[in-house]
Amino acid sequence: MAILRSKDIWEMDVDDIQDKLNELKKELSKNISKSSASGVNDNPGKIRELKRTIARVITILSQKQKER
Repeated sequence: MAILRSKDIWEMDVDDIQDKLNELKKELSKNISKSSASGVNDNPGKIRELKRTIARVITILSQKQKER
């Protein structure tokens, strides 16, 4: 999954943003469980980027919902 930039998120509609948020949360959960199960994380920066992207998506989603 490619990391989303703010500009890309702003161009989406609310339903697409919510779908993308669900995808990102599932991917984060999968990466966390994989790293904790094996004890070795292949890409430690991936979890951090996913968390930041989720926060970015939530922020923009709330701003777009306030605009309505």
